[in-house]
Amino acid sequence: MSLRLLGAADWPLWREARLTALGDAPHAFTARLADWDDGGESRWRERLALPDAHNLVALLDGDVVGMAAGMPGDGPDARRLRSVWVSPRVRGRGVADRLVAEVASWASRSGATRLTLAVLPANTAALALYRRHGFTVVEEGRETVMTKEL
Repeated sequence: MSLRLLGAADWPLWREARLTALGDAPHAFTARLADWDDGGESRWRERLALPDAHNLVALLDGDVVGMAAGMPGDGPDARRLRSVWVSPRVRGRGVADRLVAEVASWASRSGATRLTLAVLPANTAALALYRRHGFTVVEEGRETVMTKEL
């Protein structure tokens, strides 16, 4: 399994990963497949061209088996972890751990001192993953907000 950093030209790969994730795990995301399914090339390119973003896919034998994104946060010292998903065929094999660790490493290299995320409270597997990586809950509500000091 390898991780690949994506740029705007990689929009078809990001589109494949995102649509697969939304179709596989609609319970895990606030976005819906219908929100993105009709997105044209320009919409996908724009998403990958956001400044200071770190968009990754995990590949196994050429197939997309995971994704995650690092995004600017709510200040110059913060970054956000978003869009984490792993294919059911490789869950439990450390793919999510590698994705989360890579985004945390990117955030640290970019000068951030904390990494935040929001997860739906019913997503217990994701909550356990993030706790394993040192995230703690800072707010509970429609989404659970977690943070990690870097």
